[in-house]
Amino acid sequence: MYGTTSFGGTGAGCPIRGGCGTVFKVTTGGTFTTLHSFQGADGAEPLAALIQASDGNFYGTTYEGGAHGLGSVFKMNSVGTLTRLHSFSATDGGSPYTALVQATNGNLYGTTLGPVFGTVFSITLGGTLTTLHTFDGTDGSTPFAALIQATDGNLYGATTGGGANGEGTVFKIILSGTLTTLYNFCSQTGCTDGYGPVHTLFQDTNGRIYGTTADGGTNNSCGADGCGTIFGLGVGLGPLVETVPTAGKAGERVIILGNNLTGSTSVTFNGTAATFTVVSDTEITATVPTGATTGTLQVTTPTGTLNSNPAFQVLL
Repeated sequence: MYGTTSFGGTGAGCPIRGGCGTVFKVTTGGTFTTLHSFQGADGAEPLAALIQASDGNFYGTTYEGGAHGLGSVFKMNSVGTLTRLHSFSATDGGSPYTALVQATNGNLYGTTLGPVFGTVFSITLGGTLTTLHTFDGTDGSTPFAALIQATDGNLYGATTGGGANGEGTVFKIILSGTLTTLYNFCSQTGCTDGYGPVHTLFQDTNGRIYGTTADGGTNNSCGADGCGTIFGLGVGLGPLVETVPTAGKAGERVIILGNNLTGSTSVTFNGTAATFTVVSDTEITATVPTGATTGTLQVTTPTGTLNSNPAFQVLL
């Protein structure tokens, strides 16, 4: 397992905080290894989780540090060699707070909280960054939640503030950058729908988008601001399946979750047929077949074909 710490380490670039943060690995037996200590120039305060991209390397962001002190995007291999891919500046955002997501086109996508209201960006695995959208307050601000890619190929996210009522939004953005506001919180009397979404959205196997708000709702036992809400948002997407885990080697067993799976007749890994067992109406177990490649897992049910989200990554 691989992760980050926000502070500590041996880096000398953040003496007040006792180090600029680290990247570490730990075995399931508890053996811990520090792989990298940030120095400030290569980044500082990595707040977000790492992701492993299709090239096998780990990618992440730092909230501060880099060439301009506004954070960075980095990649690191499994033995700890770290490369700074991009340093944010006042012209392209700053202070990335959330984890990246790799889209089906191979590029990484993320958000920043700066320079004023926040941005959405893409970056290639080679380090070419493009600012896709700059929030202006009216369409949202401070996107604390990470992006997700839904089954329609578009990215979905939330802003904690801004929007029509100043209390946050849910938005969709296509991979080339056109952003659409889907919902403005505090659209109901007394903010009974909640406000201030902070955490990453989730697409359920029924196709709907789900999330939480930090405040609002109808329960005022936490004070006038409410205790927050759990919400679902229909965006017109159909049902899907999800694998646990989302990556594996040939011969390994994978759990497939969904709905109405009874009577399924086929499971394929990017077109390669797999042996499988229908456990229940919501669960199938399958074995990653020899020759399978990274791509969409498909389940053929009596009512149609369900695709996986995210795509299943076949490891060598």
